[in-house]
Amino acid sequence: MFLATDGATLHYEVRGSGPLLLVSQSGEGDADRSTDLVDLLVDRYTVVTYDRRGLSRSTLADPGQRVSMTQHADDVHRILAELTDEPALMLGCSMGAAIGLHLAITHPEQLERLVAHDPVTPSLLPTGQRERHTAELAHLQKVYRDGGLEAAFPEIARVLGIDPAHQETEPDLTPMPLTPRRLANFDFFIDRDFTAVAEAELAPESLRAAPVRIVAACGSTTAPSAFVGQCAQSLAELMGRRTVPFPGGHNGNTTHPRAYAARLQDVLTRA
Repeated sequence: MFLATDGATLHYEVRGSGPLLLVSQSGEGDADRSTDLVDLLVDRYTVVTYDRRGLSRSTLADPGQRVSMTQHADDVHRILAELTDEPALMLGCSMGAAIGLHLAITHPEQLERLVAHDPVTPSLLPTGQRERHTAELAHLQKVYRDGGLEAAFPEIARVLGIDPAHQETEPDLTPMPLTPRRLANFDFFIDRDFTAVAEAELAPESLRAAPVRIVAACGSTTAPSAFVGQCAQSLAELMGRRTVPFPGGHNGNTTHPRAYAARLQDVLTRA
């Protein structure tokens, strides 16, 4: 399905039955990224996935335009408004979690509960840490522009606390080949979404006041010293709660879908 928004046409998919659960993906991930996870959720939830603007089938009216976290949050707002009048559940992973946090401030009436896994949100951090991590994002962009994905992948993994050489996965998962479409998505993600993340302003006091139950989730193997680990910890402290560990690391939704689905079900139904 497609939906026209402000400056973009969004592709989204709806599967299953039950309470509406919108999944906002990490990185270059589009509506198809978490296939193994979604397959385990559709018997209990109406699962909505989508391609972020600029990725895959979600096209921009002006292909060269900049993008912002405000636009990304507005896109989710419009998708939810198209599908329901009731508060929805949301799982946001990495950048998707950051989008969910912005939505919780701008349209809190649309969310009942947000599970924010390893949110890429520099503005949650103290000034010195924020400056260091936004500089890391700018450095990653330069590495990519100078050396392509081959040079950028190790640096991205380091920033996200991922050890590619020792990343355990559950058996029999749907492979994710590095297709031309994914390569194009990586280009957009690094070139423009990194800038959107670095420039975004999110007022912690507004987030704390939002009437949305926000769960600060973290990968169980995500290093606490990693950028996203620090963001998850800061979010938990802001909410007055502890971080909730999820199976796997930063990409646990794709590496451990069975265990991840079980933990998500528990978190979404917990009082």
